[in-house]
Amino acid sequence: MYGKCFLKMTTGFSSNSCRFADYFVICGLDTESGLEPDELSGENFEQSPLRRTFKSKVLAHYPENVEWSPFDQDAVGMLCMPKGLAFRTQADTREPQFHSFIITREDGSRTYGFALTFYEEVTSKQICSAMQTLYHMHNAEQYDILHTPTTPRCPEDQRHLHPHPLNPHPQHMLLPTPSISRLQRFNSYDISRDTLYVSKCICLIAPMAFPQACRKVLQQLHQAVSSPQPPPLPLESYVYNILYEVPLPPAGRSLKFSGVYGPVVCQRPSTAELPLFDFPISQVFELLGVENILQLFTCALLEIQILLYSQHYQRLMTVAESITALMFPFQWQHVYVPILPASLLHFLDAPVPYLMGLHSNGEGDRTKLELPQEANLCFVDIDNHFIELPEDLPLFPNKLEFIQEISEVLLAFGVSPEGNPLHSQGQAKHWGFRSTDLVTDRRNGNLASSPLNSYLLRENETIARLQALVKRTGVSLEKDASSNKDLKVQCDEEELKMHQLNIQVREVFANRFTQMFADYEVFVIQPNQDKESWFSNRDQMQNFDKASFLSDQPEPYLPFLSRFLETQMFASFIDSKILCHDDEDKEHTLRVFDSRVDKIRMLNVRTPTLRTSMYQTCTNIDEKAIEMRVVKIDHTALHPHLLDMKIGQGRYEHGFFPRLQSDVLSTGPVSNKWAKRSAPAQWRRKDRQKQHAEHLYLDNDQREKYIQEARNLGTTIRQPKLSNLSPSVIAQTNWKFVEGLLKECRNKTKRMLVEKMGREAVELGHGEVSITGVEENTLIASLCDLLERIWSHGLQVKQGKSALWSHLLHYQESKEKTDAAPAGLGPPERRKSDAGAALPPLKVSLIRDMRHIQNIGEIKTDVGKARAWVRLSMEKKLLSRHLKKLLSDHELTKKLYKRYAFLRCDDEKEQFLYHLLSFNAVDYFCFTNVFTTIMIPYHVLVIPSKKLGGSMFTANPWVCVSGELAETGVLQIPKHTQEITFECQNLGKLTTVQMGHDNSGLYAKWLVEYVMVRNEITGHAYKFPCGRWLGKGVDDGSLERVLVGELVTPNSENEDRMCRTPPMQQSPGMMRRFVTISPNKLNTGQIQEGVGEAINGIVKHFHKPEKERGSLTLLLCGEYGLVWALEQVFQHGFKSPRLFKNVFIWDFLEKSQVYFESAEQREVTPDENWQTRVRHFCQFMRAINSTSRNIGKDGKFQMLVCLGARDHLLHHWIALLVDCPITVQMYEDTALIKDRSLVNSLIRVLQTLQEFNITLEASLVKGIGI
Repeated sequence: MYGKCFLKMTTGFSSNSCRFADYFVICGLDTESGLEPDELSGENFEQSPLRRTFKSKVLAHYPENVEWSPFDQDAVGMLCMPKGLAFRTQADTREPQFHSFIITREDGSRTYGFALTFYEEVTSKQICSAMQTLYHMHNAEQYDILHTPTTPRCPEDQRHLHPHPLNPHPQHMLLPTPSISRLQRFNSYDISRDTLYVSKCICLIAPMAFPQACRKVLQQLHQAVSSPQPPPLPLESYVYNILYEVPLPPAGRSLKFSGVYGPVVCQRPSTAELPLFDFPISQVFELLGVENILQLFTCALLEIQILLYSQHYQRLMTVAESITALMFPFQWQHVYVPILPASLLHFLDAPVPYLMGLHSNGEGDRTKLELPQEANLCFVDIDNHFIELPEDLPLFPNKLEFIQEISEVLLAFGVSPEGNPLHSQGQAKHWGFRSTDLVTDRRNGNLASSPLNSYLLRENETIARLQALVKRTGVSLEKDASSNKDLKVQCDEEELKMHQLNIQVREVFANRFTQMFADYEVFVIQPNQDKESWFSNRDQMQNFDKASFLSDQPEPYLPFLSRFLETQMFASFIDSKILCHDDEDKEHTLRVFDSRVDKIRMLNVRTPTLRTSMYQTCTNIDEKAIEMRVVKIDHTALHPHLLDMKIGQGRYEHGFFPRLQSDVLSTGPVSNKWAKRSAPAQWRRKDRQKQHAEHLYLDNDQREKYIQEARNLGTTIRQPKLSNLSPSVIAQTNWKFVEGLLKECRNKTKRMLVEKMGREAVELGHGEVSITGVEENTLIASLCDLLERIWSHGLQVKQGKSALWSHLLHYQESKEKTDAAPAGLGPPERRKSDAGAALPPLKVSLIRDMRHIQNIGEIKTDVGKARAWVRLSMEKKLLSRHLKKLLSDHELTKKLYKRYAFLRCDDEKEQFLYHLLSFNAVDYFCFTNVFTTIMIPYHVLVIPSKKLGGSMFTANPWVCVSGELAETGVLQIPKHTQEITFECQNLGKLTTVQMGHDNSGLYAKWLVEYVMVRNEITGHAYKFPCGRWLGKGVDDGSLERVLVGELVTPNSENEDRMCRTPPMQQSPGMMRRFVTISPNKLNTGQIQEGVGEAINGIVKHFHKPEKERGSLTLLLCGEYGLVWALEQVFQHGFKSPRLFKNVFIWDFLEKSQVYFESAEQREVTPDENWQTRVRHFCQFMRAINSTSRNIGKDGKFQMLVCLGARDHLLHHWIALLVDCPITVQMYEDTALIKDRSLVNSLIRVLQTLQEFNITLEASLVKGIGI
């Protein structure tokens, strides 16, 4: 390895990647081409000419090109001066401004740029007179406006009265009274008395981000031309030195080199430390405050679109780089443009997650900013300490403790946790804070009226106490500093302090992930095929066992974690883990992270699966390394020296940054001294992928290709092409977006179906298959987000925050105009003709579903309405059909969308709808389970038996419907129609119907086939089979029954036969077959099997995560449930009495009770256990018999079984009954209950219920006070 590296060094091949800087660039006004207005920058001509933007050019760059990092003229030009040239006069401020930027290449690798922009006097007469001419024209126009009557003459003038949305200039909105002084103000450039200045920029392009060092280099170069004394050497010497003689510091080392006037120090963390990060994090906290930063951080981790907004380029860059650095060990995988050049504003409608920075001119108001999509946008107004968040943002785990830990670090460095925007400003005079902003900000809850009553301090008194310590802390810091003086620090104190604070804050953030994912390796699913095939199927593969991981997490973490595990950044992180088996292969980030995780594991020797939500603070902060590096400098670069220049070269005019002599700067020294001098191993670096912690220490090019591919999965664009913005390039970018959206849609639908069907398949149809709860919500929320992104791609004009809802409203409006007669909504309703073909189907109507949502008062926002509508459509299995209907109105789509929009790409649109169609294969309850408090209309229909004339029935029937969320109370049903529609608060999934009648009239006997109940909003219909009489002296004499329901699948809704397969129940397996073979008599083996299956269903129920369990009532009382199984046990071998007299199990139990009670009084058996059991049994029997409810004998038996299961007494009671003399009388000798071995195995099976905490639904035990 060393040998190879040494070779590279000496041949000069890879010495390239060791240079501190690749290019030195000068940008500015090209006097040859004159003043070109920069239309793309979006500035308008109402601006006074000095405020307009003009095209800047790259005037020179040295060297011409380097092979390992080709010079990208367009990108550098745009990012050095993102708003083009700016002009000033002597009356304006002309402070130099420094900013950094980033260029991301197609393959995800990055180059950094560092630019210093300053003003130079314009010497060209042509330019000055051109500016004067522009002013004459502008003033004439303004004069016209001043002298027009109040109604503008023509549209041309009107144009001037509407300031541009991104750049409103209120000072041009003048009153119609002319006044000379006003005109004077416009006339702000006069060639005879004013000096004109124009911006110019010098810039370093470098492979790694050392903003502090680069700022010093550039400031000293600028100082060299602006100070009265010429610098010691020609400028070329210094530029040559930085380009060719200053190396990058090796990992873990520091380097000192010379600027024009003083030394510059930079240092790089070692491979065991967090990756290089040289921006001041403290500034971000001062600008935004901890609370806002944590919200922004959460948005970034969940890959929500983020738009930063500030009038300072450097702030945009510092915030973006800090947020992405704090994500360690994860990396932002999507579009990343911290400074979006003005000419690329159209890029804001990118339908993908992005992190972009938008420059504000300091005068525009946030409300004037037209953003194409805000449904899922996090908008950060950096200068005004203000952040707008998308709806339903989950809380970051342990948020309050985390905020407190960060605040303690900040306070120790004298930084206020609430943020102190004025402080970070440097000079308060730039601060664009107006009192009105303060008021609105206070309204938004972003600035406290006094630092002490802010959000944080209300939440945490500890911070208030810390706050009081700040002053003392500040003092102690100074003391520390003075005691440190004996250590000669080579960089200034401020910079060291910046590095220390950076390390501490970053360690606190990194510690959150090491704690949260301490045992992540256990859940990584290693592929069982070779790398090639793994890559080709990568999209379909699950690389992480999310369900198991989440089931170990504390409940409060779930809303955040379940969404985070779905992100691209998490998937890429796990991919790189799968690709790197041994430590040598690992990416830098992964290696550092894994070593920390191992450390935590050593410290907490706890069982890896036991997760607590106890907050563990960060303990491993080590700043010694950095201090050592700056105290003892490891390397010093060559000093700048005279170059071989001709006499007279290298002279220049004071106050102007000249073009340099390109001949001496075009190539470096022939032999690279430092390459040979320093140990070559330190320079061991990979080309191109060397930067931003993407150190892939890999020799194997294959693997590099794989990791790059893994990184690009699902993301095709990292940064817009900053090249020529021809329509074809824009079209190509949009085409990539369309393809990306389709791919994302395919993956999302597949992932959601696998979640649902996968478990169904695994459990072979056992148990209820819906994954309710957090995980389903996560997937559906991300689907809603995808739909919003699709609907906001290529919008003509944005209306409202939700593009999808806005489209729906347009559709609703146009349809309501055309369909004045509502008959056209769907197929005509069918009345209940064929005596009980259940309920007439609900009409399928997109508009009607919208109205349902519009009637829900709890949903206030458009985004919320769109999400609720998507959830409702998913639950009704109509999402694809509704959207197809919506998009079939081509005229409307054309009106709302540009030609390139996704919704106007026909093939893709069809495929997209087809993917959504696949959701119809599974049952979602994503509407019912989320909107738990809304009012819902229900329709109840009782189907009496056709055989025996129900029409003679005289009593008054009633029902009471129960669901997972609530129950209705008793509802009277009209006896003629036997159906009723009522509205009540969402009952959730329906579980039971209690029904009965008041036994009045001559014929109070009622044979009910089944009851149907339908939720009229979601269309879910439940069937509650009965098939029994209700009436005194018939069947078991019951006047009320508890019926257990099952969801009806739409196709069986109109069939008359009883639906034998309850979709929500465990698979009937063997039992169903036995019952169909021999409906009357089951043999003992089949009965045992039945009990086994019933118990098994209950055991499985409790082994599922709580959020995924189905209805326990079904497992107890439903078809083939526990009650049924025990009924079979007791009916086996039951002696059939004389003809026409039905004997019920309950009769047997009552006789046994009488026997036990008399035996207890006689104290037959002294065994204490026996007495306790008898006491319990009799107590329950008495309680059930004395209930005021009119339940029949079978209903009482059902109640006894349920209570026995709840209190874990069933097996005791069976043991009691086996030995009871009544059993001998009432059962044949062949009865199961007389077979000792069979009874013992039955008791063992029932004992398995003891470990479960069974809670019974209220409807099952109403009126029993035990």
